[in-house]
Amino acid sequence: MTQRLDLLKIAQEEQHGDLFKLLDGIYKRSKIQPKGFTDAIIWEGGSQSGNVKPVAHAFTDMFALNGTLMALDVLGLPFLGVPMMAQFRHDTKLISLEWFGKLDYTALKWSTAGDFMVNENGKKVVVAGKSANAPLRTAAGVYCNVRPYGGITSIRFMPGLPYSQDKKKFRVDPQTGNIHSEMNTPGVRMAYAARLFLKMVHETGQIGRVATKPTQAQEDAVNAGIFRWLLQGTKFKLKRQYTVDAYEEHRANVDAIVALLPKDFKAGMENWGGDVYEHISDTNFGLMLHDMIRQRPCIVYATDLDGDRLTDLMADAPDMLRAWGQIVLDKAGAKVDMNKLWTEMGFTMTNGKDMTSVMYRIEGAPIYEQTLGSADAMLLRLLDGDETVGGEKQPYDPRIHFVLINEAYKAANPGNKELARWLDAQLEIFDKIYGGKRPRYLDGYNQLKEAIKPWGSQ
Repeated sequence: MTQRLDLLKIAQEEQHGDLFKLLDGIYKRSKIQPKGFTDAIIWEGGSQSGNVKPVAHAFTDMFALNGTLMALDVLGLPFLGVPMMAQFRHDTKLISLEWFGKLDYTALKWSTAGDFMVNENGKKVVVAGKSANAPLRTAAGVYCNVRPYGGITSIRFMPGLPYSQDKKKFRVDPQTGNIHSEMNTPGVRMAYAARLFLKMVHETGQIGRVATKPTQAQEDAVNAGIFRWLLQGTKFKLKRQYTVDAYEEHRANVDAIVALLPKDFKAGMENWGGDVYEHISDTNFGLMLHDMIRQRPCIVYATDLDGDRLTDLMADAPDMLRAWGQIVLDKAGAKVDMNKLWTEMGFTMTNGKDMTSVMYRIEGAPIYEQTLGSADAMLLRLLDGDETVGGEKQPYDPRIHFVLINEAYKAANPGNKELARWLDAQLEIFDKIYGGKRPRYLDGYNQLKEAIKPWGSQ
């Protein structure tokens, strides 16, 4: 019988035991260290067969941890694990975020609850760094988040809250490029995000929509100015444009950021081209619905806050559109299932749960990220011994772990066709097991262990 993890024991230790001791008993400490560190705790596991470059996984909380360990155990791929559980992050003042952010590997990180409660001197307090997204992005040098879904790709600049309107305080720090705001919006990262947007418009041939608020937010005026600076000397066509050239209006601030960029920042851009539309960000909420229903592929560039709203809409709209379609069909007396028709018409968006999220870093490979909103409550139900609450709830669906692992390992190992084929084949096996009635979590794990031969064991 194949050796198995005691997933229930791991969950119990996380709640009331010594999780570190348990994990040290399962995995060995790696000699690999992030840049600038010699004492980082990094675990390693999986098979080194086939010259596969490992992916760095964040070991966080609840099913984000348990589901990760389960999927890695089933697949047997080489990995690095960084302890980022809430209590450990809190006790060590978020140092593991630095470890994770400085590892030069494609990485996979889960966003868990921001109100996680931890112990501090005998009292329960909210964990430092909340969900750890913002401090991780800062530590890792993240400049944007890319979310493709259906025909829409959202590029969300981060980190930043571009809503400063006090012109007296507004300035760009010539030493750092940070734009004054509550977040000290990093203008250098903004330039990287804008360049990636234009690169993707050029490479895909899709239309590009710039969704900023230059007339309302001072940071976005600089954002729009960076775009106009980047467009100079390229073959892009501005099919719709703001009345004011933001670069001309904010030249001094934009130039202060440009001065901090690598000298070859625009190298090759003279050959880039495509159609770009400048819109006020609010307009894009409606435009995106039109693009979605007309199946018109496009790439949308938005700021941190507006980009978050846009991706929420991308996730929620397909359910709403299907529901509306069914209402119309029923009213017209058509005996048609809208869900079936949706697929026949070529729409691929479901409900957002399969929307991937990739964070790009100025240095280092991208970080694949996903949110597990209700996974905390699910794991507590498992620990209580009634995973489905008497049949009211569905068991946990770990598919997203396998989907993200599929994408992250392919990205970390470009050109490895054997690995790519193997990953796709394992996802097919997963879907056969979970395609009908969803098994309970531990039963599903056992079935996956029986059906999947781990990497390197063939």
